[in-house]
Amino acid sequence: MKIVIIDYGAGNIQSIKFAIQRLGYQAVLSKDPEEIKTADKVIFPGVGEARSAMRKLKESGLDKIIPQLKQPVLGICLGMQLMCAHTEEGDTTGLGIFDISIVKFTTSVKVPQIGWNQITDLKSSLFSSVAENEHVYLVHSYYAPVTSQTIAKTNYGGEYSTAVQKDNFYGVQFHPEKSSVVGEQILRNFLSL
Repeated sequence: MKIVIIDYGAGNIQSIKFAIQRLGYQAVLSKDPEEIKTADKVIFPGVGEARSAMRKLKESGLDKIIPQLKQPVLGICLGMQLMCAHTEEGDTTGLGIFDISIVKFTTSVKVPQIGWNQITDLKSSLFSSVAENEHVYLVHSYYAPVTSQTIAKTNYGGEYSTAVQKDNFYGVQFHPEKSSVVGEQILRNFLSL
């Protein structure tokens, strides 16, 4: 199986690569459109700031490639947010895969949300063998509201989408590569889609 982690200069991609290796697979880091297109599975990571990350995607032409992919694609954290239509962070237009606008947490909660939180209302094969109320690791200041594309929720000053899905595209706000046994199971499920 050919697994490509999109390397566009945003995020700690080595930890994702190591998590894939722990599952017994090898992943390739690439920003080459042809290599990404021919992958069996694509992981779209992201840590950092939305506007500059989107600029890097446009400079490499990946903003045109990613929405056209036909194989399973997993966006992680900022990667998930960039797959949405818009984010308040830097007033940034995203890839438009998910018809969702990312918003900032209110000042009623500590921002960013850092640490472990529960996932509930699990609705996809991405969560096979994952129990309701399991804990995952999150670090973020912006979130996706609950929509018809929501496949998992978390409560932090109110419910929001911790995972979304549309066709072959999946997005998770949490870091599966840092979420212990639960995160490993979710990555395993993604690789078996």
